Amino acid sequence: MRKRGWRANAIRRAGPVWRVGALAALAALAVMAGPARADRDTGAAPWMVYYAAAAPTDAFDAFGLLVLDSEAHPSLAELKDRGKVLLGYISLGEVASYRAWFDDLSREGLLLAENPTWKGSFYIDLRDRRWTKRVIEEIVPAILFDGFDGLFLDTLDNPIHLERTEPERYAGMTAAAARLVRTLRRHYPTIPIMLNRAYSLLPEVEGAIDMALGESVYTDYDFAAGTYGRVDPETYRLQVELLTAARARRPELRVMTLDYWDPDDAEGIRHIYEVERANGFEPYVATVELDRIVPRPAP
Repeated sequence: MRKRGWRANAIRRAGPVWRVGALAALAALAVMAGPARADRDTGAAPWMVYYAAAAPTDAFDAFGLLVLDSEAHPSLAELKDRGKVLLGYISLGEVASYRAWFDDLSREGLLLAENPTWKGSFYIDLRDRRWTKRVIEEIVPAILFDGFDGLFLDTLDNPIHLERTEPERYAGMTAAAARLVRTLRRHYPTIPIMLNRAYSLLPEVEGAIDMALGESVYTDYDFAAGTYGRVDPETYRLQVELLTAARARRPELRVMTLDYWDPDDAEGIRHIYEVERANGFEPYVATVELDRIVPRPAP
């Protein structure tokens, strides 16, 4: 669930790099928090995703679990006071040039090719343990320090894609992605974690996450045509099978779907919810920009 459209070039605050010492201590405390609980609280009410800062906190009252941008978001303290479980966005497979740690990764040689679909965003070599160290000791503690309860892991499709397309050059990328997720769980045993897509990792990491998300399972947005539409039937079928199989292997795994549709088409949205609920999934339908709260139809 990458930041789409104008957000890719948004100017954001530099980030809490100056807190590295304190954040490393917070990471150590998280490791000491005890063994992983089977009852990590991910909320009972419906979920949603929102990547903007403008909405008043009472606009989220219909939702219990919120995926938010980790830098541009409504008041976390107010949302927590209203009983929300908050997941902060983190991109693990690529880094945008506006991120505070981009220059460091470039100097250290951790960056690979630029993502041709997302200009200004570069793949990361997950095989390099320095990236794992930065994630564990700086990036995740900063997200938790700001008030998030857990993490939303994005862009882990990238290492899978790179190894699949150039197996010799990128050998070991998929295994490194799975290792990073498991390492996150080992260091942060009690926080809720949602993984976006990266379906082929699920057999390796589903025990280390609480929620699996299928993005664009039934519908998506065509940027070339500028329209919303159905995903092709074979892609839809394959995603449903992979998500269903993950839940069958681990029944306590929450399986969510995020589909994109015209927010003014209430009947279309209702149909998407019906389809995903029939699959046994927990759906949310959003605008392509993820900057608008789209009401849920009644079950």
